[in-house]
Amino acid sequence: MTEHQQESLEGKQVLITGGLGFIGSNLARKCLEAGAAVTVYDCLDPHSGGNMSNIDDIKDQLTLSVNDILNFEKLCESVIDKDLVVNCAASTSHAFSMREPWVDQDVNSKAVINLLEAVRRFNPTVKLVHLGTTTQLGTLRYEPADEKHPEFPTDIYSANKSVSEKYVLIYANSYNLRATVLRLSNVYGPRASIHSPEFTFNNFFLGLAMQDKPITVYGEGNQLRNLIHVDDVVTAIEKTFLNPDTDGEVFFVTGDNHISIAGIAAAIVEAAGKGEVKHIEWPAERKSTEFGNAIISNDKLKQATGWLPSIVLEEGLRETVAFYRDRLDEYLRK
Repeated sequence: MTEHQQESLEGKQVLITGGLGFIGSNLARKCLEAGAAVTVYDCLDPHSGGNMSNIDDIKDQLTLSVNDILNFEKLCESVIDKDLVVNCAASTSHAFSMREPWVDQDVNSKAVINLLEAVRRFNPTVKLVHLGTTTQLGTLRYEPADEKHPEFPTDIYSANKSVSEKYVLIYANSYNLRATVLRLSNVYGPRASIHSPEFTFNNFFLGLAMQDKPITVYGEGNQLRNLIHVDDVVTAIEKTFLNPDTDGEVFFVTGDNHISIAGIAAAIVEAAGKGEVKHIEWPAERKSTEFGNAIISNDKLKQATGWLPSIVLEEGLRETVAFYRDRLDEYLRK
């Protein structure tokens, strides 16, 4: 296979754990459009952001398995005969992980062992893509950070994502599994949970602005973050799926530009045409887990797959606002 050459997704059997969530449901659509047969596996855990509205218009085109990834038997049944498995299932809240560390450990660590064992025992030739997070790094030792940067996570969620990544790499090496880890930055776009700060600050900011409510920013909000549109993430997953050069590797999936949290809030208010930004004092429990700037390189993924992020923030935010404008009730449900 030549550099960056890929097969087609057409005719592939794809399993997406956490497929009713933000990234999983957008990925399901892309796979269906490419001619793949898609199974969505999700338990609608309220801490994980699954939403049946995400598949309302495509539910007749896919197979839905409403089960927990902690259910090893059902997981084993689901991985059989699949060509591709993408693990989008996670409890995504940093704050919740500090309040309920055992729950976070179950979903973000123990369940990954379940998936790896299911693959090892029943489908060892499948391609597995596991989603990690850039926050695994914690406070940066150098900028821009790359995949060789040490990891010092500052919260339980990030720590468990770091641990589960290592499980994936151990299984890939020890059992010759075709597995790849993609560490994502702050993802935005259609079909995200926008009703709670538990599901990334940027999507919550958008929900507040769409309701004409103030966006509160802690302190000056000067720390830099990296936003990436969900379509760019889905493209990265697709390229990783079918590129053998990515087996056993870890990649950052981030945008090319970095913007302050205050700047992100202002951009969202402008795109929504309503809302306002207010600065407040740092809550003590949040300041203890803050890690500063997140300036991260995506060069490794670009070089391995030819992937490039293509959606400019302002354009992506306008598109996202348009998506939610007539669907707010569906995405503000608790």
